[in-house]
Amino acid sequence: MTRKNLGMDETAMEDDAPTVSLTDEQGRSLLCYVERSLPIEGSEYVLLLPVDSPIEVFAWEEDDESEEDDEVLVDIEDSELDEIFATAKAVLAEENLTLQRTALTLTASGDLPEVAEEEIITLDIEDDQGQLNFEQFQQLASFFHEDQEYVICTPLDPLLFFARMNSNGQPELLSAEEFQHLLTLDEFKAIQSELEQHAHDLEEDD
Repeated sequence: MTRKNLGMDETAMEDDAPTVSLTDEQGRSLLCYVERSLPIEGSEYVLLLPVDSPIEVFAWEEDDESEEDDEVLVDIEDSELDEIFATAKAVLAEENLTLQRTALTLTASGDLPEVAEEEIITLDIEDDQGQLNFEQFQQLASFFHEDQEYVICTPLDPLLFFARMNSNGQPELLSAEEFQHLLTLDEFKAIQSELEQHAHDLEEDD
């Protein structure tokens, strides 16, 4: 993936891209590349891409709406993730990947395997507005824990975060209200298509 130095005074990775760390309420951090820097209304907003590969863990469950005993992949709660994390980490270690409990998303360091057609999973993901979106994932591994089967995946599309830089030079995720306000600004609308194209370019470069 090609990365550009945006001129920010941050620690650079080996490819000279600037990086910042997002932090969650539990004090966990997520190291991200700064893909874009956007000045809006006197504040600096940044488009961030995790340095390591985002990871999702899903569980197979019976589909209550199916009459053929089909199964579907579903999200798991944090409490369930706590129980299976050690097993998931050991399973990924066999693929030379190191699973990490980072902020906002699990990540794995190491080189991902090439994407094979039979390993692609397409899921219907419901967003905050209750709308369904199709997302594709690469299956990395699967395992059982107490008779429950789990699947470890990484999204095929880039996982991007939009944040505002605070007075201390640290990124902060936007509240729902702040993000909705940005959506109403002509300045932000003008760059939305550019950001969408940028995300598409990131996917093409991978």
